[in-house]
Amino acid sequence: MNKTLFISDLDGTLLDRNAELSEYTKSALNSMISGGMCFSVATARTLSSAGMILAGLDLRVPVVLMNGVLIYDLQRKSYIRIYTFPPEAVAEAIDVFRTFDTTGFMYELNDGTLKTYHESLEQKPLRDFTEERIARYNKPFYHTESFSDISPEHIIYLTLLDTRERLLPVRDAFGTLSGLGVTFYKDNYSPDLWYLEVFSAGASKRNALIYLREAYEYESVIGFGDNANDIPMFEACDVRVAVENATPEVIAAADRICASNDADGVVKWLEEYLRDL
Repeated sequence: MNKTLFISDLDGTLLDRNAELSEYTKSALNSMISGGMCFSVATARTLSSAGMILAGLDLRVPVVLMNGVLIYDLQRKSYIRIYTFPPEAVAEAIDVFRTFDTTGFMYELNDGTLKTYHESLEQKPLRDFTEERIARYNKPFYHTESFSDISPEHIIYLTLLDTRERLLPVRDAFGTLSGLGVTFYKDNYSPDLWYLEVFSAGASKRNALIYLREAYEYESVIGFGDNANDIPMFEACDVRVAVENATPEVIAAADRICASNDADGVVKWLEEYLRDL
């Protein structure tokens, strides 16, 4: 077998409907990794939550975090690739918040420490998000009177969470800003909510995969996904596998379909694939 990297999204793909790894998935992955399989994940999550979710997995390949903004080596406990905002774009991004009278979260990575800031938690989706992350993952959040008070030098990410209708014009406004990229996708756990995430134009799951492929000399990449933010990852894969519960656009972009996230679809596909080699 050539040197192949297998890489999976987390929420809606490798994780079940409770945002957890099943015992079957954990055991099967560790067995396949110990047998020589190269496996990693590419997620929109930060290290705070992804690290806890992945605890117990013997991941030896760096993981892709925050939709490609960060690549983190779990073995060495360090970030090996970081995409920061163009400093001049931070003020322009804050102006978009003000124009649409909305807010969200601003992420700063400084000297290896990630901080998540909020101006207000009056919007219920933002309040629910912080409460869930604190309760499940003990993730810290920091209040600021204004995002303008935070130094633009180390900003890496913005997140908004609201209905699709309310976020569409905001997405279009961010899309006009030079040096920035956006991803816009439906929340896996709240059917009426969508994520709008903003980051450096150089960051994406696609570019992160290209980096891993070149740095570790993989001959091929097989990726697993379910949502719109996985399509850039698919662009860098030789084989694209969608879970059965994936969105229609991801199904259309896939080469193969596996069982759903609640049926351990990714690892069962992997077991069959490796058995047939």
